[in-house]
Amino acid sequence: MFEHLEVEIDEQTGVNRIRLDRPEQRNALNIALLAELKEALALAGADERVKVIAVAGNGPDFCAGADLREVQSAVEEGVMTSLGDAESLGELFLLMRRLETPIVALVRGRALAGGCGLATACDMVLAAESASFGYPEVKLGFVPAMVIAILRRNLGEKRAFELVATGDSVSAAGAAELGLVNRVLPDETFDPDADRFLVDLAGRSTSALALSKRLLYAADDMGFESAIGAGARVNALARLTDDCQAGIRRFLEKS
Repeated sequence: MFEHLEVEIDEQTGVNRIRLDRPEQRNALNIALLAELKEALALAGADERVKVIAVAGNGPDFCAGADLREVQSAVEEGVMTSLGDAESLGELFLLMRRLETPIVALVRGRALAGGCGLATACDMVLAAESASFGYPEVKLGFVPAMVIAILRRNLGEKRAFELVATGDSVSAAGAAELGLVNRVLPDETFDPDADRFLVDLAGRSTSALALSKRLLYAADDMGFESAIGAGARVNALARLTDDCQAGIRRFLEKS
């Protein structure tokens, strides 16, 4: 179905694995890959079998960022082509936030530039201990423009600016200290450890995860009082879901 992706759905666990499949180009993001990734994510988000989406890369690296040959070609075609090219990545980031299904990045090797942006745009990031992260665009006179909106929220202003201003790479442990990575897993057990995490997350209440993700990102645009009010409405709604009612019954039966 896809030329630049491998997609696998485990119907038993509800985990949908999407693997970038341009290993010879270090999974660089070209127009075709971005289009396929948006399609695969949209399909997964609409599939009732899917409880969690995992994004990984085939080969030694997660993703090296934008395909610079295509970037140069877009520049040569003019500013409107470059704008359309950039907006394609922006559309991906927006889609990932709007999907109610949790998206987890599984990072081995390097996640650089747009590839680091892709990992950062996921709801959670699991990294192998030898993985590295960075936004080296400044060294090319370029700017990781769209991901700054996410970095600022994840890291705060000063740490986000340091990361993009220096262009330096950070280790998985360093990325975890910054708040860019949720968990660092040993290289030798990364795959089984990550699988256990995904299966465990997929076993959580689908409605609770969806409502939590929706509320978390909706609060970006709210003042404190509005966010508390939205939280109250989600709280009331969550109580009425089948998952919550079943959970309450199980708790009361045990007590």
